[in-house]
Amino acid sequence: MAGSEKKRGKGLDRWVEMVRFGATLHNNGAIWTMGVVREKSIYVGEYEHSVDGKGRITIPSKWRFRGDDNEVYLAMPIFSGYLTVYPPDMISRLQENISEIGMADEEGQDLLMDLFAKANSFGCDKQGRINLSDSLRTHAGIKKDAGLVGNFTSFSI
Repeated sequence: MAGSEKKRGKGLDRWVEMVRFGATLHNNGAIWTMGVVREKSIYVGEYEHSVDGKGRITIPSKWRFRGDDNEVYLAMPIFSGYLTVYPPDMISRLQENISEIGMADEEGQDLLMDLFAKANSFGCDKQGRINLSDSLRTHAGIKKDAGLVGNFTSFSI
């Protein structure tokens, strides 16, 4: 190989690709490590929580972040019978994608109306609980218990 130009292997190519999606690489001598850039929270793991008498579900403490007591989450029904909950950074991405759907695109506008008519925005209370609408709880079949599953950038109920 000429000069300082080095050929990257498939493994490093994959890491460089991950950098494009929010990861950073650190060279610790001869060992490369990856650290995830995290301004808010990441959603990993599975949790089972009870639903209280007012229909509230506790968000795992690992998933909470400063400022999550405002209406920062967006819960949307998914056709297969569960809910996906998006945090602020994912809502921003969603807004960018939605802005590309033209006002004259009747099919796109109908889809958005159907989807967001059933959506719900909310924040956590001081105990980390969220209050989902009756229609969302019914859609997901949530009665006494709810399973929360991390999807890294969002979570499902």
